[in-house]
Parts: sequence; structure tokens; C-alpha cells
Amino acid sequence: MAHLFRELSLGHSKRESTPPPPSQSATSRSSSMSSDLPPSPLGQLAVQLSDSDLRLTAYEIFVAACRSATGKPLSSAVSVAVSNPDSPNGSPASPAIQRSLTSTAASKMKKALGLRSSSSLSPGSNKSPGSGSGSASGSNGKSKRPTTVGELMRIQMRVSEAVDSRVRRAFLRIAASQVGRKIESVVLPLELLQQLKSSDFTDQQEYDAWLKRSLKVLEAGLLLHPRVPLDKTNSSQRLRQIIHGALDRPLETGRNNEQMQSLRSAVMSLATRSDGSFSDSCHWADGSPFNLRLYELLLEACFDSNDATSMVEEVDDLMEHIKKTWVILGINQMLHNLCFTWILFSRYVATGQVEMDLLHACDSQLAEVAKDAKTTKDPEYSQVLSSTLSAILGWAEKRLLAYHDTFDRGNIHTMEGIVSLGVSAARILVEDISNEYRRRRKGEVDVARTRIETYIRSSLRTSFAQASICIRMEKADSSRRASRNQKNPLPVLAILAKDIGELAVQEKRMFSPILKRWHPFAAGVAVATLHVCYGNEIKQFISGISELTPDAVQILRAADKLEKDLVQIAVEDSVDSDDGGKAIIREMPPFEAETVIANLVKDWIKARIDRLKEWVDRNLQQEVWKPLENQEGGYAQSAAEVLRITDETLEAFFQLPIPMHPAVLPDLIIGLDKYLQYYVSKAKSGCGSRTTYMPTMPALTRCTTESKFQWKKKEKTPISQKKDAQVSVMNGENSFGVTQICVRINSLHKIRSELDVVEKRVITHLRNCESAHTDDFSNGLEKKFELTPAACIEGVQQLSESLAYKVVFHDLSHTLWDGLYIGDLSSSRIDPFLKELEQNLTVIAETVHERVRTRIITDIMRTSFDGFLLVLLAGGPSRAFTRQDSQIMEEDFKAMKDMFWANGDGLAMDLIDKFSTTVRGVLPLFSTDTDSLIERFKGTTLEAYGSSAKSRLPLPPTSGQWNGMEPNTLLRVLCYRNDESATRFLKKTYNLPKKL
Repeated sequence: MAHLFRELSLGHSKRESTPPPPSQSATSRSSSMSSDLPPSPLGQLAVQLSDSDLRLTAYEIFVAACRSATGKPLSSAVSVAVSNPDSPNGSPASPAIQRSLTSTAASKMKKALGLRSSSSLSPGSNKSPGSGSGSASGSNGKSKRPTTVGELMRIQMRVSEAVDSRVRRAFLRIAASQVGRKIESVVLPLELLQQLKSSDFTDQQEYDAWLKRSLKVLEAGLLLHPRVPLDKTNSSQRLRQIIHGALDRPLETGRNNEQMQSLRSAVMSLATRSDGSFSDSCHWADGSPFNLRLYELLLEACFDSNDATSMVEEVDDLMEHIKKTWVILGINQMLHNLCFTWILFSRYVATGQVEMDLLHACDSQLAEVAKDAKTTKDPEYSQVLSSTLSAILGWAEKRLLAYHDTFDRGNIHTMEGIVSLGVSAARILVEDISNEYRRRRKGEVDVARTRIETYIRSSLRTSFAQASICIRMEKADSSRRASRNQKNPLPVLAILAKDIGELAVQEKRMFSPILKRWHPFAAGVAVATLHVCYGNEIKQFISGISELTPDAVQILRAADKLEKDLVQIAVEDSVDSDDGGKAIIREMPPFEAETVIANLVKDWIKARIDRLKEWVDRNLQQEVWKPLENQEGGYAQSAAEVLRITDETLEAFFQLPIPMHPAVLPDLIIGLDKYLQYYVSKAKSGCGSRTTYMPTMPALTRCTTESKFQWKKKEKTPISQKKDAQVSVMNGENSFGVTQICVRINSLHKIRSELDVVEKRVITHLRNCESAHTDDFSNGLEKKFELTPAACIEGVQQLSESLAYKVVFHDLSHTLWDGLYIGDLSSSRIDPFLKELEQNLTVIAETVHERVRTRIITDIMRTSFDGFLLVLLAGGPSRAFTRQDSQIMEEDFKAMKDMFWANGDGLAMDLIDKFSTTVRGVLPLFSTDTDSLIERFKGTTLEAYGSSAKSRLPLPPTSGQWNGMEPNTLLRVLCYRNDESATRFLKKTYNLPKKL
């Protein structure tokens, strides 16, 4: 084995006696980020060995492993191409060194990992392209650099030249005593204890520290973290006793005494146990995690001591020599890839997370780890792999699960690298380690997409919660808001909706483009998450709404706008999806804010209409139906109030801060329509009708002519008395007189005429409405008042008819029904009736609106004609007529028509002729001879009843439709004919009594 250590000038250099300390900036960055770096997943040692102790041990292993691989001096790739004046041999550089210079210019390893080169620094920089040992100049002013890999490694691992010299001397002695043995079959700490003594050290303190370290290294490698598990042999107990005893009473090293022999026996007994690999290697530094920690320190030496974020330029040569320690440390390519990944990651974190090259290099190295994970099922490796990836994933997810707190415009460029790192680690953990994943089909699990979706939902939920809490805290500070004189502050949920909308836009612009690399619909997932978060808030709010308030409308409108914005983002993001974004949209159950607003508005409308109806009931009880003063049209106070309230309701409706006035306007119109119709129905109620005032038609009878002038007026029937009592009561209330009914008619006419104005006002409101469209008013209002106009027209008709019958049959009954043609016709003509009728017409004409005046007078004329006929055909036994009386009837009827014509100032003659047709058809019957009437009666009766009427003429029923060719009309003319022939015919045919 002597050749292994014969040439042991491991880059010994007199230019630098001590390695340079780490730079202050690197130290400060490392300390500031130490809390951010997760604990090493490579395992914690069960023995107290400082980083300095472990570093010295790793350096000893490095030197031994490198010297065992070749008998030539360790030469660096950066050795100068001329004779090295400091070299012990002073020999010129070999051709291999010259070739190394070419490869150093562009490190293959750095290029593969995407790491920057120190040569990319400014041309004027004095920085060493090697180990970063500084730009110290010698006496000749030339830059000094490490000349060999050994010297570079010594400087990188902060080993002093004195320690390096002692190690080399020890290895020379070991080589002399272990001739022919491979380095992996040597227990280095044991051999160093055998070869070094206290005189080899500067002082006793240094010696004691070295001795303690050596013993603890043996304890760690053989007892606490052995490669081969310990059995129940005495060797382990004996070694433990020796080590603990030596710590209390130091060994005398450097001699082959009894203590050393006992130590050697115990150490070799444990170190030479077979691990099943059929090799003669000693297992003292290849147990986990001891070997991983030592290897971690060796890999850290690849980083420049003056620039913690970059690797030395000679990293290719350095890494080549570091790999030679694998045989001692039990490392293979898979463990190397895993350890190197962790080194790159921890360096990125420890240096402030500013060097993206390190992050990308770590991600690149993870790709190699992924390949390794697929090819092995070694449980020991899997355990280390799982802990390492879990540490990396945990660090990444700490940032990604709340990436809105982690990233901003200043560091957003780092997000993609961190996401990639986290996704890569998660994919290996799930796809190559998880048993659950193996049991399921791989096609069912998209690890990257699942993780990204988790990050999006988690971060946005966190941001939503933070925004919600922040807004509520600010809202609670009412005193501060009052001090700022802030008017009409927005409700919390309205502010929250605005902030969430801005958050969604930020997500779409800043984060989604990055996350889209792993999730094609990242923006859709984001807005769906925000939609659900805000949806929970708004649904809780909606459940507590009982009425339409300004705050409620503001919140619901803000929610509606937010929902539309979120849905728009989701649709745009899902345009290329197979389902057109339906899956995302299904995750966004609608807030239905517009529906809620519409329902609240409908409730508002219903409450208003109900109050209006209550007002109608209350107000009409007090209404006296007098024309309103200082107003044209003669309508009542209640009508003016009804129209005013209608306008106020419309005004209040269009002042509601809602986005759907046109949509709910029909509900308001329908409600107002019913309210106005209700007023109309109440206004016309109680005024009676035709049947209220029409007298009861007496039964057909006959009387003798002698008794004509001696009959007394028949007493009224109980029914008539009851009807008169009702009319009397109504008049007693002083609200159903002629003037009052005219005012009612005017009121209905006013309402009918004002509806067009109201509808035009609605269209004007719509034009000023933010949510209205051209279609809402281009063709007029679609939903017009339907019930009220018809009710007004019908009400005017009913009141007009009622007024006519009241005047003719009630107010003037003493001159018409009870006075006209009673007894001698010449003394009971129509003049008194016409006189009083004219007085009533004057009052009516002065009271009613001119637009309805003609109609009312026409109805009175028609009713007067009907009353005139009723006196002639159903006047009762008090009346009897001769043929000569027909002349008086003609004159009286003409006088009646002339009064309505009023010499052309009254009704139109064609209108008078139209309604006098029936009277003009009946009057000629009273001048017709009795025999002709009897023959005509028989003929019309036989025609109406057929052959069954030949044996006995049936009594024709009263139809009320008087006509000169109608049997009942003819029969009544005969009944009131004061003629013997008529008396005999009626007695013989129908056995009618001569008197009642």
C-alpha cells in the first residue's frame, strides 16, 4: 500500500497558510435565511460532532480516496501550463493538464445544470476563476490561484496547511505499515490514532480535540450508525467501553500498546463484518446517515467560498475526485444525485433565494432523481428519497399554498421555478413511492394538475379570508371613519366584492399564466374558488334579508357584477376545453343576486300596493264627493290623491338603486293597475243600478170605464217599500246625490285620461334608467294599464246609467211614474216632468266633464223614453187610454225630444232619432182601432206559437222589449184601451178581471 501514499503533496502551497473565511455577505444572508431552510432530510447524527469535526473527517476521507486512485500527484485542471515553481518536483505540466484547461473554459457540469460561470463576471474583475481563494497578489504582483485539486479542496473545506501537512505525514506512515491493502479496507480514524501522537500537534489542546474527534467518529460509524446492523456480540460493548474510557482517560496514541491493540481488535471486529456484498471493505463510514452527512460536506465544497451562489470553475475536476470517496462512504450514483439535489436546493434557500440558476439546477437534478426512483425499490434509498423530497415539497408548498402572500411583482419571476420544483417532488413522491398510486391506474391521477389546483384553491381561500377580516376590521372602526367625514360608506360585502374582483384580475394577469403550464384552466379554477368563497358569504347574507334596503341593493349589485366578471374569466379560460368550460361553470352555482333583488322589489311593490289599498278603504270612508276646488274637471279629492300617490310610487320605484327596472316594471304596473281598479270599484259601489230604481211592473188587468176616475192609487208592495227605504238611506248619506254621482263620474274619467300621462312618464323614466335597452321603450311600454281603463269605462257607464234611472225613476217619479197620465190626460201631461228634468240636466251639465256630458244626457234621454213607454204599457190600473189620447201622447213625446234637442244646442237629432225608434214604433198602436189591434195580436200570437194557439190563445210573457209586432206589447195596448170591444176580448180570451 506504500504506493498509495508515497507522493502525498496534495497541492501543498506556501502562498496561503489558512483558508479564507466565508464572505461577510454570504454569512449574513445565510443567517437571515437559516430559519427558512428546513432541517436536513439526510438524517441527524446521534453523536456530538461539530461541522468542523465532520469537515475534517470528510477531508481526510477525500485525501485518502484520491491518493488510492493514482500514484501521481493530484493535479488540478487549472494548473498552469508552465513549470510550477512551488511544486516539489518542479516538473512541467503534463499534456493532460493542458487538455483540462480547454474543458475548464466551459464547465460541462455547469452547462448541463444551467449554472452561470464565474468567467461571466466583468472583464476587470480580480476574482479568481478557481476556488475563489481571493485575488491576493504575491511579491511579483501576479494573481495566485490553487494549483492542484488537492489544494483547491483544502481551501474550500477550510483546512489549514498545518493540518493538511499532519494528515499527509500520517498517511505516509499508514502506507508504510499497510503495504498492499486497498484504502476501502482501512479504517482511517483507527490508523490515524495508531500513527499520530501528541508531539505531532501544536499543543495539547489541539491533540485532545483531535483525539476526541477520532473516537467520536469511530463511535458514529461503528456503533451509532453502522452499515451492518449490530448483533449481540461483545465487540460492540467492548468498543463502547473503550471509547468512553478513552474520553475519560485519554489514550496514548502513536504506539502499539495494549490500549491500542484492544481498540484495534474491537474496531476491526465490527468494521470487517460482511454486508453481503462479498467484498473485503471495512464498514466504518458507510452507514446512514453518517455517510450522507460527510458526503454532503464534500459536495458543499463545490461552491465558491467567496460567492455562495456559484460553483467553482473547476467543479468538473473537483466532482470527479469527490466521487472517488464513494467506495469508502458507500455512496452510489443514485445517492449522489439525491444528495446533490439537496445541496443545490439548500444553497438556493440559504443564500436568500435570489439565484434562480440554483433553483433551475435543483429542478434539473430532480429529473435525474425521478429516473433513479423508477429503477430501484431499495428501502434504504426510498426512505432517504422520501424524506428529502418531503422536505423540498414542504418548503415549496409553504409558499405555494399561500402564494399570494409569497409572491409579488418584485419576485414573481421566482414562482415558476418554485412551482416546478414542488410539482417535480410531488410527482416522484406520488408516482414512484406512493403505494396508493400504484394500486390505481396512472391515468386516473394527474399529480401536477392536482397539486396546482390545491395551491390555487388554498391560496385564494387564504387571501379571501384575509381580505374579509381586514375589511370587517376597518368597517368596525366607525369612529375613525366618522373623523374622516366619509359619507355613505359602502357595506362590507360590497367592498369585499370589489376587492375580490380585483384579486381575480390580478390572478388572471400575474399568476395564471405561470400556473397554466401545469394546469390548462388555472384561471378557471381560481375564479371558481373565489366564486364559492364569496358565494358562502352572500348566501348567508341573503338568508337574512327581509326587505329592500340601500345596503342590500348595493351588496347584491356588487355580487352580481362580481359573478359576471368571474364567469367571464372562466369562460375565456376554458375556451379550448373539451366541454367548453361546463365543468368549471358547474362549480359556480349562481348567486342569483338579480333574482333576489327582483324578489325584494316585488315584495316592496306588494307592500306598497297593500298600503295603497288600505289608504283607499280609509280615504273613501271620509270622501264626500265634492268637486275639488281650483281644479278643472270636477273630480274628487280622493282621485287627485290616488294619482299623486301613483306618481310618487313610480318615482320611488325608479329611484331604487337596482339594475333591473325594466324587468320588474311589469309587476309594478300590474300592482298599480289593480290598486287603481280597486279605487274605481269602490268609487262606483253603492250608487245603485237600473234595477235599483226601476219600478215594479204591475200585473196585467182590466177595469170598467165607469171606474176609471174613481180608482185610488194602489198601495206600494213590500218590495217597493224596501227598495225605497234603501234609496232613502243612500240619499241620507249625502254621497249618492246627483252632484255626487257626477263627481264620481268625473273622478273615473280623470283617472282614465291620466293613465296615458302616467305611461308616458314611465317611458321617460326608462330612458333615464341605466339598465334599460331600446327595446324596452322603442315601441312603447309593453306592459300597460289594462284593468283600470276598462274599469273606468265600465264604471262611467254604470254610474251614468244609474244616474239616469235615479233621476227619471226616483228623483222625478212623482211627475212621471206617479203623475203622468193619471186620470184625465189633459190634466196630467208631461210638462211637470220635463220641467224638473230640465233642472236636473242643467245641474248635471254644469257638473260633469264635457267629455262625458253627452253620454250622461244621452243615457237620461234613453231612460226618459223607457219611462214614457213604461207608463203607457205598464202604468197599472190607474191608467186607461182612448184612441183620441194618442194625439196627446205624440205631442208629449215630441216635447220630450225637443227638450233634448234644445234647438240644436243639445243632443244631435240623429242620436235622438236612434234612441226614439222604439217609442215611435209603439205610439201608432194607441191610435189604431181596437179590432185591428185584436186581429194583429191574434196573428202575431199564432205566428209565435203555431197551431197549438188555435184552440186557445196563450198569454204571451213580458219580455220588456217593446215592439209594435210583439204579442205582449199588443196585449198591453189592449189592456189599457178604454174600449168595450177590448174589454170583451180580454174577458173572453184570458178572463182578466175588470179591476184589481
